[in-house]
Amino acid sequence: MSAPAHEVTGAEQILWDLSELYSGVEDPTLEQDLKQLNLDVEAFAGRFRGKIASLSASELAEALSILESIGNRYTNISGYASLTWTTDTANPAFGALLQRVREAGAALEQKKVFFDLEWAAIPDERLSILEDAALAPYRHYLEVALKYRPHLLSEPEEKILAEKGVTGRDAWVRFFGETVEAVEFDFEGKKVPQSIVLKALYHPDRELRRRAADSVTVGLRTIERPVTFIMNTLLQDKFSDDTLRKYPSWITSRNLSNEASDKSVEALITAVTSRYDIVSRFYRLKKRLLGYETLYDYDRYAPLQEKETHYSWDSAREIVLNAFGAFDPQMAAVASEFFDKRWIHAPIKQGKRGGAYASPMAPNHHPYVFLNYAATARDVSTLAHELGHGIHMYLSRPRGYFGAYTPLTTAEMASVFGEMLVFKDLMHRERDPQVRLSMLASKIEGSFATIFRQISMNRFEDAIHNTRRQKGELTAEEFGQAWYETQCAMFGDSVTLRDDYRLWWAYIPHFIHTPGYVYAYAFGELLVLALFNRYQVEGKAFVPKYLEVLASGGSDKPENILARVGVDLTNPSFWEEGIKALEALVIEAENLVV
Repeated sequence: MSAPAHEVTGAEQILWDLSELYSGVEDPTLEQDLKQLNLDVEAFAGRFRGKIASLSASELAEALSILESIGNRYTNISGYASLTWTTDTANPAFGALLQRVREAGAALEQKKVFFDLEWAAIPDERLSILEDAALAPYRHYLEVALKYRPHLLSEPEEKILAEKGVTGRDAWVRFFGETVEAVEFDFEGKKVPQSIVLKALYHPDRELRRRAADSVTVGLRTIERPVTFIMNTLLQDKFSDDTLRKYPSWITSRNLSNEASDKSVEALITAVTSRYDIVSRFYRLKKRLLGYETLYDYDRYAPLQEKETHYSWDSAREIVLNAFGAFDPQMAAVASEFFDKRWIHAPIKQGKRGGAYASPMAPNHHPYVFLNYAATARDVSTLAHELGHGIHMYLSRPRGYFGAYTPLTTAEMASVFGEMLVFKDLMHRERDPQVRLSMLASKIEGSFATIFRQISMNRFEDAIHNTRRQKGELTAEEFGQAWYETQCAMFGDSVTLRDDYRLWWAYIPHFIHTPGYVYAYAFGELLVLALFNRYQVEGKAFVPKYLEVLASGGSDKPENILARVGVDLTNPSFWEEGIKALEALVIEAENLVV
């Protein structure tokens, strides 16, 4: 039994329209805008350098308003360059633009870095200025900036780091992306992109899944050496930065950015790793349902139905909009704009970056959604996930440049909530117990991927960062062993991981571009499981409170924003509520089998 390498999905021509930003990479307006930004930053520095501590509240608000304008304009330029490059990472013109914009951004950062440094050095007796109404739109940003006081360097040092980052860390991140996306995987007699071969891991045919897994391994082996070197280089680069900035651990800077304490993150990790038994419990059930003596790594996502449902792009759109509309018409109206106004890039293409994301752009513009749509139920869920992000970004725009963007942890809230809305809607419609079981199993596995797998990946990161710092450069085998051990800890004896699986850390971009990111997924999923329980209890009364949370963006502390929907993030037992909700789904699956 075999599957076509690339089925028609209806998403082949779903391409975003970036002409609102620029007409193309050669648009002369782009270069003109960069030059004007440089002039504006120089004027800003000439006016405010050396004066931040002595500014009145209204003067400080004016300075921040100018910075906001500069930030909005640069964000849209850099967003255009990044969006364009991800659609074809092999295009030299796209790569050149990305590099040009990053270099310009580093130059701008050097000229305005004095503001953050002078603000962080403001005498404590001057901090009462934060209570002035003129600074209300910027208060949370300024308060968070003060937390970086112990970790800032001198202005010359900060300038050097900004300058060297373009040819250092940023260059390695780009090289990783181009290296991974250039791999053509040999699968079923064809050379296909990563998205196609990974999709086959969800196919009902076990032998096809095994061949797909082998194809992934063979493809990754061709880049094992450069990716190992990239990872080593970036681990050491982060160690250097953490040492210079006096961060006590590899994860502290990420926690600070997420507005989460080291203690609260550790509580999350402990809560999840202590319940790995839920993972084993489910996969033992799945092994029995599939009738296998051994469940291998390539069997993890095997569907319980023989034939997987094909969801055309149009049907996916209908499903998502119906589910969002049943929750609240405003959510469906905002999501519709992404489809109607061409804010989505959906087809699978060679050279296109894998995975999916939503890009917020500047608050004076709208967000975009990026997908590799393969017409599976999983892709419908991903569409809901990214549109959830998009709605969050859209609703928070009035908060402005300094208040719209959320920490990574709460950023995952709306996306996972969007997935849950679609899942619950589909389950409500379905009457066949076998189909319901299959859908429930898929949802459980998705939640496992978001909670348990992401925390196991956090454990992998923790291992490699600390080991790299203790003993120096690591071999590919040492990376593989750390990956294997942390994955085995999650599955226990329920899944047998083959030796080839040791290499599968090598294609995951989060480790490269955003160290420490992955626990945010678990944070968001557990938060949503708890939130959804509240929604089911409160009904429509919950909706306006939830939308208010989304519209708040990052304008306040996460715990203050989420308190509006009855969530206490400061209580360590909060995570147990979400884990119990997930365990309840496993119990529901067991009951459907009986």
